[in-house]
Amino acid sequence: MSATRLRYTVLMEQNEDGGYTVTVPSLPGCISEGSTWEEALAHIEEAISGYIEVAKKLGKPIPVEVSVPLNTSNAEI
Repeated sequence: MSATRLRYTVLMEQNEDGGYTVTVPSLPGCISEGSTWEEALAHIEEAISGYIEVAKKLGKPIPVEVSVPLNTSNAEI
């Protein structure tokens, strides 16, 4: 049996204090933070792995990617 690699879109938002909050729209409740962009990405990777591991242990289906509309009214250019 071959391993499957899952990919998820993450939404990263810079906090007022300069850190970052990251969410995964396809995985409800999967959220993490980091003081830098790189740290936030590393933490969300761990959170995604943990989310999937728990879902498997509980016999729950592993969510697949869902499309999320980009709110361009708040985007900075």
